[in-house]
Amino acid sequence: PSRTFHGNNRLLTSPIISYYESINQHKRELPEYFNFAGDVLDEWARLEKDGRKAANPAFWWVNDEGEEVKWSFEELGCLSRKAANVLSEGFGLQRGDRVVAVLPRVPEWWLLNVACMRAGIVFIPGTSQLTAKDILYRLQASKAKCFITSDTLAPAVESVLPDSQFLKSKLIVGRGSRAGWLSLKELL
Repeated sequence: PSRTFHGNNRLLTSPIISYYESINQHKRELPEYFNFAGDVLDEWARLEKDGRKAANPAFWWVNDEGEEVKWSFEELGCLSRKAANVLSEGFGLQRGDRVVAVLPRVPEWWLLNVACMRAGIVFIPGTSQLTAKDILYRLQASKAKCFITSDTLAPAVESVLPDSQFLKSKLIVGRGSRAGWLSLKELL
């Protein structure tokens, strides 16, 4: 059987459905540990590199001004490993630690999301419309150790820093900089 997905004309083909049906019927072994970054993205990069899969962008982003970022699976894998190292080695975050990311939908949002998957760090996204009160609530409820945002959104975080006892690291994404914050661009 095949059907359209959310009104899209692309079909969910029967091999995909049959694969999931075989898992549900316990005909396939589920891995004890699964990591999307390593088990899927890195595998696709390897298949492309070996010539067994056609090269397609893993990520393609275009903003309103026409600026474009396009990463292959290999590039996304490499960049996400670097970002995971920044979070784990640079900031001392460990598997299960939490980071709050309040960013507009820029390429780094997806990069950091994959990096957190890779490192086992819990990525907590937040809309750029959050108020200082909203940010404080998320920091306290999640016990996040790291906050990631842009230089324009950082003042809202700074206003609640005295009340966020678990926060240890602050990371700026984008072209700007801010005193007391580390820059993802520089660390990568």
